[in-house]
Amino acid sequence: MPAAPQPRLRADALRNRERIIAAAREVLVEHGSESSFDEIARRAGVGNATLYRHFADRRELIHHVALSVMTRVADHAEAARAEEPDAFLALRRFVHAMADERVGALCPLLSEGVDKSHPELLEQRDRLERETEALMAAARASGRLRADVAIGDLMVAVTQLTRPLPDSGCVNFDQFVHRHLQLFLDGLMAPARSELRGTATTLEDLRRIGSGG
Repeated sequence: MPAAPQPRLRADALRNRERIIAAAREVLVEHGSESSFDEIARRAGVGNATLYRHFADRRELIHHVALSVMTRVADHAEAARAEEPDAFLALRRFVHAMADERVGALCPLLSEGVDKSHPELLEQRDRLERETEALMAAARASGRLRADVAIGDLMVAVTQLTRPLPDSGCVNFDQFVHRHLQLFLDGLMAPARSELRGTATTLEDLRRIGSGG
């Protein structure tokens, strides 16, 4: 289990903690779940002792990276819905923001070392789902989002399109990601140009598949 919540940190300690989480996120994307703590500390601009003072082990650090990504993505969804007057443009903005968070590259890494039932993660997961559902509902109500897609369809596509190709690394991958996300988003627009096979994918469908049920 990740360590219990820490007491309120001083401003400099909080900045160090945030730098470590941001650096860990980058290194995990580039090098996988066995990334070197030395490299994470170097990227964060802190000493190894500072890193271990904040995070006792790899599992705790990965937990906080996962929590940070989920929180940031939920924040993007909330901001897009609040700030964009056009509901479908809000959805577009959110999808591209998810790509910038590299959710596809992080997904398999985080699933290896995260307690998915941890209350912090459940809270942010539920918030992310609510915000994404609200974005899609608004876009659907505007008449610009086709009616035969659900949140699971969106998450599968974004995860797959933001996962680096084998042996390609992550260098300059964004130039391809955003281009192909734009094609995907065009395919979500109503009126639909074709009939989709199967039924709309829900998050419950994805969890059932993920658990082998």
